Amino acid sequence: MSRSHSICHMRRHWLKAGASLALAGLVSRPALASVQQATGMRELSFYNRHTGESLKTSYWAEGDYLTEALVDINHILRDHRTNDILPIELPLLDMLHTLQGVLATPRPFQIISGYRSPKTNAVLSANSGGVAKRSLHMQGKAIDICIEGIRLDQLRLAAISLQRGGVGYYPASNFVHVDTGRVRAW
Repeated sequence: MSRSHSICHMRRHWLKAGASLALAGLVSRPALASVQQATGMRELSFYNRHTGESLKTSYWAEGDYLTEALVDINHILRDHRTNDILPIELPLLDMLHTLQGVLATPRPFQIISGYRSPKTNAVLSANSGGVAKRSLHMQGKAIDICIEGIRLDQLRLAAISLQRGGVGYYPASNFVHVDTGRVRAW
């Protein structure tokens, strides 16, 4: 896929997601306009609930992913139980960036779970029916999040509207799961 085709494809996703949410009344028209504008930088903000760490970083600029920023993101999204780190899939970061833009919020993603080591995932899976034995968290392709000031159902609808992967809704645990696997919702 050529770079220009990829950019057009991404813009189409932004426009489609933003238009769907605007029609649903979830974002204002000015917010939709800001989503439609392509910029030369992509920024993400995170707060890790387990470690208390915060990160706000530009991870992409002028057509390139920024290695130092990716290292910082991989660190904050590490398995906090084992301190194991795995590179987070770049399409997941791009999805989060688009999601943050569609929701028109500067607030950080609160991390419930980013990368999970196989050891951590096995323990969680054995103790909970809601943890997949072959979770995409183990591949750096999934994250469980919430955003302060954004209703969980609103976050869920915004993520579903992107049509970029899986979206799980866990209101009892106060988070939404997003991944870059096949498009599905539960």
